[in-house]
Formats: sequence, structure tokens, C-alpha cells
Amino acid sequence: MRVPTIPLRWVALGLITTLAAALRLIDLGAVRLDPFYDAAVRSMGVSWHNFFFGAYEPGGSVSIDKPPVDLWLQVASVKLFGWGSTSLKLPEALAGTLAVPMLYAAVKRPFGAIAGLVAALALAVLPIEVVTARSDTMDAVMMLLLVLALLTVVRACETGKSVWLLAGAAALGVAFNVKLLESVVALPALFVLAWLGLPHTSVDGRSVGLARRAAKFAAATAVYVVVALSWLGATLLFPAHERPYAIGSTDGSAWNAAFVFNGTERLSGKTAEVGQATPVVSHGRGRREVASTGTPITPPSPTRLLARGGQLPAKWLGWEALAALLLGIAVVISVLRSKAGRVQRATAIGVFVWLLTGLVLFSAMARLHPRYVESFTPAVAAMFGIGVGLVAGLHSRARLLALPLTGLLAIPLVASVEAVEAKTSDAGNVGALDPSEQLALSAYLLAHQAGAHYELAAGSSTSVASLIVQDQRPVLMLTTYNGIPFTSVAQLKASIARGEVRYAFLDSVCTRTSPQTTAGCAPAALWIRTHATDISHRAGLRGGVLWQLPSPMPRARGRGIGAARTPAPRAPAHGEPVHGFVPSSSARTAARILGSGVRARQ
Repeated sequence: MRVPTIPLRWVALGLITTLAAALRLIDLGAVRLDPFYDAAVRSMGVSWHNFFFGAYEPGGSVSIDKPPVDLWLQVASVKLFGWGSTSLKLPEALAGTLAVPMLYAAVKRPFGAIAGLVAALALAVLPIEVVTARSDTMDAVMMLLLVLALLTVVRACETGKSVWLLAGAAALGVAFNVKLLESVVALPALFVLAWLGLPHTSVDGRSVGLARRAAKFAAATAVYVVVALSWLGATLLFPAHERPYAIGSTDGSAWNAAFVFNGTERLSGKTAEVGQATPVVSHGRGRREVASTGTPITPPSPTRLLARGGQLPAKWLGWEALAALLLGIAVVISVLRSKAGRVQRATAIGVFVWLLTGLVLFSAMARLHPRYVESFTPAVAAMFGIGVGLVAGLHSRARLLALPLTGLLAIPLVASVEAVEAKTSDAGNVGALDPSEQLALSAYLLAHQAGAHYELAAGSSTSVASLIVQDQRPVLMLTTYNGIPFTSVAQLKASIARGEVRYAFLDSVCTRTSPQTTAGCAPAALWIRTHATDISHRAGLRGGVLWQLPSPMPRARGRGIGAARTPAPRAPAHGEPVHGFVPSSSARTAARILGSGVRARQ
């Protein structure tokens, strides 16, 4: 009996995919976690309400600043494999691995097996993709969906079938639900690819007119918009009081968090990461932003991606991107001058547009975090593979250059191995308490709750993420983001009177020089410092962080606790801003308006 042979290209793809899996999965559990998103995963597993909205704390009062589609995968992972560092990051690592053979399929169809294999290898060893896929952020899943969109659009160009174009639009829409506007980086390129690549004649040989082509794109646009806005739209089906307040928004709306906080303000650099101030340090004649890890964020410039240090060193992306750019220029010139096929020409130009879009955007973007570039890493790898494939198809002497060009990938491979050995993560560290402080805080609270519903009241919604991960208890948030009041003094006193909360954790203070975004300057925080008892040392903590709230007192003459010392809360006057900041220059003035605030869970 004759044993069937396996084509060499499948063996090579298997080895490349195995390499990609090894780089993303080896010692995965040792990589640092992101407390902010992990707190949401904990809370989302409590109820279907929390699961759907991406609740940040088990009580479901506030939610994360993005759609929770990626976190749904993490919830499923921990439900299947148990809570742990590996299970939390497993969906990202698998997404980064699966993208490798999928990119091979997308590039191989128009450019052949050599181009596809080199593209797959380039993505497999790309250090920034390895680091991101080993972190519990959602960027690797978004990147996989972009590669899927690329593959389906290429298939649409090959077959002329609208179903493939609509599938690509749907994949892009899901990518938007994973990482919002970051996914839009690929949109212009895929539009160009489809416009140039879709056949101008139908299956029966009849010409496809402009109106018919426009109708196809209109249908694809409709699918994209419907899918992209599906989760945001679905949130509006619930009554306002059932929708958690979206952290990062200024009005509690998930739409505001999506298009303002995670949209226009990201591009302009107006806002910092959730839960983090944005410190700056002197740098030459100007000022340079510093990330939460203390690593300088390289300022915008045409050579930003080629910087030797900073958060995104050139060995992680820049050198491979530069090689892809140079090869891409040669590829585009070649397909325009030669008699390249329609799909081949469209794919080359489309991928080059994608590459250029990413290079220009991330060179000029005010605040660039490494994980953001996942929105164009497939273009870097694909263009590199297409370029090497083009060289390999030339005459014999020029073909010899294909091997050393592929050999250049040894540089990113070494950098990826170094990142794996160093257990490098690109996740944030929002809400991570000092481990010893967290253990002491948790032990004291669990021993003295006396049946309270909330574990504590938190001065800032993003300050106790790791505590939520550990204890899985509801938390009463006093502010959301940038010190925006969330719980008014009246609401806090009512919760105290009902015995729902006994302690408060305040990790920031309000001084005359404090900015208005300081959580410690919120009315509820100032009220606590005036009326509660500092028991930090009793709990084994540094002073001024843990406060025992006043004991509930019987109501007298319709007034609750503290009524004799503070004026009754008033409703904002017509036209008065709901989210007014407390003047940081006068704590006494703030104390006189403690009754005002905002309605929680708008």
C-alpha cells in the first residue's frame, strides 16, 4: 500500500505554526497579569447581567471602558480551566498562534506558497506580536479578526461572491467590538483591496456596472456598521438604571467611552490610561511622557518606530517594518509595471496601503502603547512575505537574495526569545495594590464586615482592581475616572445608614495644589476624611488609606446620619453641570457642598 506523501509546504507551515505556539505558550502563566481587566473577568462570571455589560466590580455598578467581547472569551476560559494566570491569557495566546496559518492562507492564494510561508514566519517571530499575545489584553484577538477579514476579502476578489465580502465586513465589525477604533486602521486598505480586486464581470460573463459594484459595497458597509455597533446598540435596550457606568466616559454612556475616551482623546493624547495619571519628565528642550512602568513613551516623529529604547524598541517592530516598507515599494512598482493578475495587484496595493496607514498613524500618534500596533502587524508580515516571494520568483541570480532576506527574521526571533525569557508583558498594571498591603487589607475587612453588602467604598474605581480579583466582593465606587464623582454624599450616608458599607479605602489626598482630577477631592472622599476614623495602622497599613465609617444611627426628624453637621443634599439647578469638579484650592468650600454629587448608575 502506497503511503501518501505530505506536501513540503504543509510540513513547513506546521513547523512555523509550532514555533509560533511555543513562543506564545511557553511559561505563559509567569507573565504579569492586568488587574483592571482581570477584575472584570471575575465580576463578569457572577451573573449574566455582569457578563453582558463587562462589569468591573461584582455589584455591576460600573463597567470597563470597552465592549466586553474579548473578555467573554476569558470568562469562558476560566470557567473551563479554572481561575489562573494561564487560563486568563490563553485566548490571546491561541489567537496570536491561529493568525499565523491564517495569514499564510491569505497571502498564499494570490502570491504562492513561498510568499505565504515567509509571511507566516514573519508574523510568528514578530516580537511585539509575541509580547501582546502573552498579555491579557484584547489586541491579539482583534489582530486575528483583521487577518480573517483579509482572507475573506481576498476570497471575495477571487470568486466574485458577495458572501465573502460580507463575511469580511462582519469580521471587521467584530474586531471593532474587541478594540474599537484601533481596528479601523485596516479598513481603508481592505476597501482598496476589494475595490481593485472584485471582478468587473459576473459568472455568466456580463459586465458588472458601477451601480452594481456600489450596491455590493453598500451592503458590506451596512453589515459592518450593524455588527460593529451591535453591542453598543444592545445596551440601549436596557433601562438606564440597569446599565453600569462606563469607566472613562464623562456621562456614563458606553458610546461616550467608545468614541471619545477611546477615540478622539486617544489620538490627541488628551487622556491617560484608565486609572493612571500621565507623569512627564524633562527631556532635552521638551517634556516626555512616562508610562506606568516608568519607561519613556517615545514622542511622535517619523523615526519613532526605529527608536533603540522606550516602550517599543526597533527590534520589536521597527526593523521588520522598515524591511517590509522597502520590499513593499518594490512589490507595488512591480505589479503596476508587469502583467500581474487582478487579485494579485489588488492584494499588493491593499496590503501596502495598510502598511503605510499604520506607519503614518503610529509615527504621529500622541500616545503610543506597543499593543496598539497589532492593528497593522499583519500588514508588516504580509508585505515582508510578498516581497521575499517576489524576489524568489525572479531570475536565478536575483533569486539567491530570497534566502538572506528570510534570514533577517533571525533578528526578531532572538528578540522574541529574549522577551519570553524575561516574561515581558504589555498589559497595564491598573489597580494593583502592594501584595502585602492587599493581604492585610483583605484580612481585616473580611474579619470585620458584620454582614455589610460592600467590602468597602473605594475612592477611585480603578484603585482596588487586584482586591476585587482576590475577594470577589462588591465595591461602592466614589468616583469613576479623572475624579468624576459617582456616589454622592447623600447616597454614601444612605448606604451607611442601611448597614451596606462599613469601611472606605482612600489612596489619594486633596491638597491646595491637587488637580481637579484627584479622586481624593471628590465630595464623598472629603466627607469621609472629616467624619470617619482612620484605622489604617490598626489594619497594618500605611496611614490615611483605610477609614472606618460612622456607625449607623437612628433617623431623627427625617434626617439621617451626619445631618446635624452637614447641609441636606440638593438637586442640581436647571442647566447646572452634573459632574462638577470640586475646587481643589479650598477643602472647606468643598465640605459645604458635600450634599451635592451625581446620581450613581445613570
